[in-house]
Amino acid sequence: MLYSLTKNKMRTSEDDWKGGRKMKITYQIFTSQGDRQINEDFTKYAKYQEKELFLLADGLGGHGRGDEASKYILNHIAAAFQEGNTDLPSCIMESQEGLLKEQKRQEALDSMKTTLTALLIENQTATMYHVGDSRIYCFQGKKLKTRTLDHSIPQMLCASGEIKESEIRHHQDRNRLFRVMGVDWDEPKYQVTGPVPLKGKESFLLCSDGFWEWIEEKQMMKRLVKAKSVEEWVQQMAEDVLEQGHALGQSNMDNYSAVGVFVRKN
Repeated sequence: MLYSLTKNKMRTSEDDWKGGRKMKITYQIFTSQGDRQINEDFTKYAKYQEKELFLLADGLGGHGRGDEASKYILNHIAAAFQEGNTDLPSCIMESQEGLLKEQKRQEALDSMKTTLTALLIENQTATMYHVGDSRIYCFQGKKLKTRTLDHSIPQMLCASGEIKESEIRHHQDRNRLFRVMGVDWDEPKYQVTGPVPLKGKESFLLCSDGFWEWIEEKQMMKRLVKAKSVEEWVQQMAEDVLEQGHALGQSNMDNYSAVGVFVRKN
């Protein structure tokens, strides 16, 4: 089983918090191809001045060449952001248009599709963007404040009251998505959550469905309470995902990836 865990990354913002304290952001990236031959998950970090962007995408394996789609989208967004285009909606739309052109160029109109999650931290706020069923969780202190809602059939069934929230994880139609990157849009299909004011005690988790499928929110919070660093938090959750997946007889684990972000006061 192949996996990758980056070294812990940390920076301190120059922007003062109320009371004269400064913001410290640390992050950890984890990715594993599970039992699959190809890892279609892709992660990226980008920075422009005092703005920081965290990205995760999960290519759709059932459509083929999902790894190419996830890398194309994130590389395009990150490059534009680092060059000074910090208007994330325009970055997302430009990457979507570019992916559609790339599909035509490669004669791959029925493939090269991907989910997208993006966490933008700027001016002591956090804004979350997503398309598909990769998720962003936002914890404040030790409690879950919010999470993005999947663009999937089970999430729709949950919203209508036909199934419970707990039934989404292993629903038979969980992989049926109605919004992804790489399909013609007549209007923007990404969803925006926030901006969320940062108080210096936030923890964010961006993760693919192969990750959140095997770890419940209570376990995420349990690990968060005990973790002394974002590196420890992500590593322990990744171990939980692997253990739980195999314990329930999952012999062909999907790719599973996560980006953890801590925002703390110095």
